[in-house]
Amino acid sequence: MAVNSDIFQLMEKWAPKHLAYDWDNVGLQIGSFNNQVSKIMVTLDVLESVVDEAIENHVSLIIAHHPLLFKQVKQVNVDTSQGRIIQKLIQHNISVYASHTNLDTADGGVNDMLCDLLNIKGTKVLQQTYQEDLVKIAVFVPKTHLNEVRDAMSENGAGHIGDYSHCTFQSEGQGTFMPQEGTNPYIGSANNLAYVDEVKVESIIQLPKLAHVIEAMKNAHPYEEAAYDVMPLHNPGQTYGIGRIGTLEKEVTLHDFAEQVKHALKVPSLRVTGDLTKEVKKVAVLGGSGEKFIHTAKKMGADLYITGDMTFHIAQDAWQMGLSVIDPGHHVEKVMKKGTKEYLDNHLNNKNIEVILSNSNTEPFQFI
Repeated sequence: MAVNSDIFQLMEKWAPKHLAYDWDNVGLQIGSFNNQVSKIMVTLDVLESVVDEAIENHVSLIIAHHPLLFKQVKQVNVDTSQGRIIQKLIQHNISVYASHTNLDTADGGVNDMLCDLLNIKGTKVLQQTYQEDLVKIAVFVPKTHLNEVRDAMSENGAGHIGDYSHCTFQSEGQGTFMPQEGTNPYIGSANNLAYVDEVKVESIIQLPKLAHVIEAMKNAHPYEEAAYDVMPLHNPGQTYGIGRIGTLEKEVTLHDFAEQVKHALKVPSLRVTGDLTKEVKKVAVLGGSGEKFIHTAKKMGADLYITGDMTFHIAQDAWQMGLSVIDPGHHVEKVMKKGTKEYLDNHLNNKNIEVILSNSNTEPFQFI
């Protein structure tokens, strides 16, 4: 039986917490790392109706996009909606975990999901927010255990360069050491100099994965004390950021593409600025509230910018600079529900955990 922390680790392998904005509150919101989990419900928001749905379906863990707790909670007043939500979650032993701007930023996250739905190709980051630091690790391994140590490191994050994994360099040499009194050496004996044919295995690691790689290496290494070096690199690591920009397969009028957006995102209506007869091809997308990035989208050559919560004067600014805007609403981030379920189903490795989607409507607006 899995516990919550197993699911949290799985989510953070996809959307690491360090990718979240400083102001964001991601991770565990309510509950415990150690509670057993048998049923997960994925939702965009944690409203009272969503909690009631979770109780009815015997859910033990809610994974949400928007954090339940954004601001400091100074009191839990059960006469308020937030107070009742917290009370019900605790009474029914339901934990809540949020993956927000880190899931927006992550590869395959919310913005990539939106681009896939809208058939926007060749995407790259719209606004860089994080670049990973890289380090190089060099480990000295006896030839007899080369494969075990190398594979353990690679399977825990070492040697991933672009679309390639298990990237290492190996050089042979001879190692020497003298075990002291009280040691339990794998090779050699106390107070005698040992000579061992060894292989130096070098690999590049993203800094956040270093601890896991070292732990895996030590577990696979036969020596009582593994010898290894870690060196910082100036090589640029992978860039992460908010939003995406890419191109459509062919030019289409703003009006026709707006209709495609309505259909793909299943929204009854949307707001559009710009000449509806103008053809668009290069499109920027930012799920949620992205109005402050209109200048970035324009600078990167976008004909059209798709984002939510566009206010009047910002929309006017975009219109005047020649950038068309489609605002389908903040709630289109609900695409994360299906994407998160698919990710969990594919990575739970037969842990006998059911993942369901919330059916509660959390869209505050009605269209009449």
